[in-house]
Formats: sequence, C-alpha cells, structure tokens
Amino acid sequence: MQKLTLDHVDVRGQRVLVRVDFNVPLQKRDDGSPRVADDTRIRSALPTIRHLLDNKAKVILISHLGRPGGQPNPDLSLACVADHLGTLIEERVRFSSNTVGDTVEEVVDGMSDGSVILLENTRFDAGEKSNDPEFAQALAALADVYVNDAFGAAHRAHASTAGAAEYIDRCAMGRLMEKEVEVLTNVRDNPEPPTAAILGGAKVSDKIGAVRNLSTTANDLLIGGAMSYTFLKALGHGVGDSRVEEDRMETAQSLYDDANGKLVLPSDHVVAPALDEDAQAQTVDGSIPDGMMGLDIGPRTVETYRETIRDANTIIWNGPMGVFEMEQFANGTMAVAEAVAEATDDGAFSVVGGGDSVAALGKAGLTNRISHVSTGGGAMLTLLEGSPLPGIEALDDA
Repeated sequence: MQKLTLDHVDVRGQRVLVRVDFNVPLQKRDDGSPRVADDTRIRSALPTIRHLLDNKAKVILISHLGRPGGQPNPDLSLACVADHLGTLIEERVRFSSNTVGDTVEEVVDGMSDGSVILLENTRFDAGEKSNDPEFAQALAALADVYVNDAFGAAHRAHASTAGAAEYIDRCAMGRLMEKEVEVLTNVRDNPEPPTAAILGGAKVSDKIGAVRNLSTTANDLLIGGAMSYTFLKALGHGVGDSRVEEDRMETAQSLYDDANGKLVLPSDHVVAPALDEDAQAQTVDGSIPDGMMGLDIGPRTVETYRETIRDANTIIWNGPMGVFEMEQFANGTMAVAEAVAEATDDGAFSVVGGGDSVAALGKAGLTNRISHVSTGGGAMLTLLEGSPLPGIEALDDA
C-alpha cells in the first residue's frame, strides 16, 4: 500500500513534526565542546527540511542520539547538531533543551512560518523506546502534520517513529524515506537479473529473513563475515575457534538447503590465533584448524566473489566480509567494495546499506560510485525480507 508523501500534504502555516535520523557520531574539540564528526545523516534529511521551509511550514525536528538509557546525558545532547544544521541550511535553527511539555508547546506556538526548531534527544525520556502512549501523545500535541524521514529507525516501534503518528491526523513520508522505500522495494521485488546479494556481518540470526527472501530473487548469495562460519560448521566444515551461533546451526542448514545452490560460502580464509591488532594473519584453504579464528575471506574467495559481482546487473550489499577495522583483515571487505563500485561504473545498479558496509565504502573513497547508499542497516534488512516497518506502517495511505 502506498503511503502519503510530502507532495500530498499542504504544510503552509502548519506545525510539522519531522522525525529525522540525526544519530550522528560526535567528537570533542580541543576545548572539550562537542562537534558533529560525520554529517551524512543530517545532509540526507535536507531535501525534506528544505521543502517544508520553502513551503512556509513550522518545522519541529525530533531525533534520538546514542543510547542514553532513558535519562538525560549532556554528552548525547543534540545541541551541537542544531548548530551544524544551521550552517548547512543557512538558516537559524532554534534548539530546545526539552523534548515535550508546556515550555516546548509555548515555543512551538510562537514559531513563525518557515522557521525550524530541533528538540532534545527523544531517548532522554524512557517513554521513547517503550512507545509509551503518554510520551507519544505529548509529541503529537506539538503538531498538525507528522512526517517520518528517519528510514534508519523505521524498523523500531518507538514513540517518535510510530506512536506519535497515531495521534496526528495527517502523516506522510519525507523525501529520504520515500526514496529508500522506492529503491529497496524495487531491488527486492523487481531486480534486473542477474542479481548478486552480498551478506556479511556477525550473525546469521540478524539476516535469516533477508537470506530466505533474497534466495527467491537473487541469482547468487555471497556470504562472508562471522556468519559464514555458522553456515560452514552446519555443513560439517572445520571452523576452528571462529565465532559460531551454535543455536542457529539447524537454521543455517535449512537456509542453505532452501537456497538451492545459490548460497556461496568462503572456500579459503584469513585466520589468526586471536582477534588482536598485533595478530599475525595467515591464509588457509578449506577447514580452519583448531586454535585459529576466521577473520576475513581469503584471496581465492575474493576472486570468486569479484567475478560474480562483475557479472551482475543488480547488486545488494549489507555487512562486511571480515574485521575490516584491522588492516590485516580488511582485504576481503575492501575488495568487495571495489568490485561493487567497478560493476556500478559498468552499468550495474548497486545498493549498499549497514553501518559497517557504508563505513568501508567511505574508508575506500568509493561512496560516490554506488547507485544508492542506504541510511538504514536494520531497516534495510527488514524491508528486504518483506516484513513491515512500524515507522512506515504508522503513516497514512495515499
């Protein structure tokens, strides 16, 4: 079912509550004050914010930042984000040190058309993550229109992502949300074959639904990261001391069988005795010996995956191939990033999501050579597996 977008809503003179994803990394300046270290997520919200300001809405931005545990934490305040946003849009962005309450309502009621305010971290209130109706209603009391543009949080049924929408008459997708849903739904349901899906990361349990659903449309499922060792052990291969989800062995076996030969696992591995900056890496074929941990895909696997990616017209990537944060275990992830970029240059449509995969692209300087870089990891996987996202389900149908 299609949802309302900004094109369906007249926002002139309206109080518009916008759930954005400003969960950005912060770092401290020399004087100890915080600053935004990476503003990618803020920039992703600019088309929605600009549209609302140009159409003379009263724009009320809300977001979470980090995990303050339902308590105020000055280290996780959005105050510096408000300052940064102001420099990007070249407009004054007011900041409220409260998220809800009489003081906030008074400030919002006094806003002029075409102005913007950012409220404090929603997770400073315990009612955010529990989707407490009282907190959701307090957020809703601030607005005439609700817009969700936080795709990265759309898989969470929190007060600001889903609950507040129940108490506001008009609820729509923002520009970012609209684009993410369109692109990911298309590669899930109507990819141009051949399609290569590359899935990595730590846990099979995080990607069960995605593996199951993608195996019906993708031509190849290339598996890497620690999750590959659960598959390999389930199939009877030696994995040494590699990380394995023992309680998912039966699931891994079932997923492999149901994929009908599409699921490809590493044939060689970069291993070490322990996950350590000073660990001496070595490559092994086949089984991993006892006392060794698999920490990256090996060179033969890299070449196999490269060839599959080169031949694909649609590429979906979520999750690293190894512990790419350490140089000796980064080759597999970086090689995949380069292969996806090269295939995109040659005309393939590529989608990359998940914090680690996106970070690897950035580290390799390849972000601009990808067709679509998703702002959501968990939300991307949820959509790819065909499950509903609470942050989207709560919006009005077009």
